[in-house]
Amino acid sequence: MKFSEIAVFSGVYFIGIGGVSMSALALCLSDRGIRVRGSDAQESVFTRKLRQRGIPVHIGEDETVSEELVVVTGAILPEHRQLSEARRQGKTVLSRAELLGAVAGEFGHVVSVAGCHGKTTTSCMLAHILKSNARKFTCHIGGEDLDLGNYDSEGEEFFVTEACEFKRSFLALESEIAVVLNCDRDHTDCYRTKEELLEAYREFAGKSQRAVVNADDVGARAIPHVLSFGVHNGDIRATSLRSDREVYSFTVEEKGIPVVRIRLNAIGVYNVMNALAAYACARLLGLSAEEIKRGIEDFHGVKRRFERVGTFAGVPLICDYAHHPREIAATLYTARRITEGRVRVVFQPHTYTRTRDLMDEFVEALKDASAPVIYATYAAREPYDFEGSAVRLAGRLPSAVYVSSPDRLRLYLERTVRPKDTVLVLGAGNIYDIAKSILDELNDG
Repeated sequence: MKFSEIAVFSGVYFIGIGGVSMSALALCLSDRGIRVRGSDAQESVFTRKLRQRGIPVHIGEDETVSEELVVVTGAILPEHRQLSEARRQGKTVLSRAELLGAVAGEFGHVVSVAGCHGKTTTSCMLAHILKSNARKFTCHIGGEDLDLGNYDSEGEEFFVTEACEFKRSFLALESEIAVVLNCDRDHTDCYRTKEELLEAYREFAGKSQRAVVNADDVGARAIPHVLSFGVHNGDIRATSLRSDREVYSFTVEEKGIPVVRIRLNAIGVYNVMNALAAYACARLLGLSAEEIKRGIEDFHGVKRRFERVGTFAGVPLICDYAHHPREIAATLYTARRITEGRVRVVFQPHTYTRTRDLMDEFVEALKDASAPVIYATYAAREPYDFEGSAVRLAGRLPSAVYVSSPDRLRLYLERTVRPKDTVLVLGAGNIYDIAKSILDELNDG
């Protein structure tokens, strides 16, 4: 469906409107004069943000949907009351991915950022590059930039979006530039083999006019492309890396020629790769090296990406979205390089299938952590599976402790945290909200 066809409807109803992507799309339609409203299972920062913008949000499944066009997120099950009723009545139902593809089709230049790790940060860096150079852009982010949030619109020339491989949803996008940051297995419930995953990435890149890929990633660099980036390989490379407490600076080389030096304002060596990806895209969009430098250095980070959210028992509490073994290892590496004492890891597994299928990798990533705390699995859309459970993972780690409630987590940490420790809370589920609620209770007390 094209955007012009969507605009014909008198209104659009979002089922699952409180999701980070769905709420951004709701704001995007509202900004374009389309009446929107929706429902979600629970209140969140995004439902509150929507209400502040004048968009009605209902909590629960019992609201009558009068709109003839319904948009549904992939997290909604077929038996959802509003969804099943909409289909019974013959309403037009679009997936989140289909709507995103329709919205993107309205822009002259579309950049879609895909990969298991780094999508949010790279997309945010690109948005800052465009914003700092007064380009007319709109960004649709799968996280929250510390300055821009999950959505910002300042024109309709450039569209920057994350492109998720889950259920092959990124195939709904036709882009001027497709970015492939990496091709690690993540959604094991959707892809049976690594080759099946790589084929989806190749199809995603093939639907674009030009592809930009990570030359340091074995899977990504095999995808046909016009430009590559990397620390060790690629057309765009980072050399002469320097670190000041894990904040990196580096020289960008284009085909072996030093061009500009950039200093990041976000912690972690992995952000060097994200910056190179954003740089390569921006060069293809026609921006100069100095313009790109200004934008990247204007980026200060993303919520839940090595975010210090407060102090617990006198020590820093840092939250990170890491939910894949490679992300966990990278975040632990960063934390250990900037702390004096122990790094106390709290990890909440996200989905049973991912934990089951990557169990050995999770054990490897967490085995050297000091008495890691494994919190009850965030099941998302999945039924219980012991083989992929938090209990099973904790049992594979000799020093690990399993906890199943916020109160038990708080009590355990209060008993075991020592001065100079750092508490590192990892996961893509609700562990971030749990950690913040614990801090709020401490502050209220």
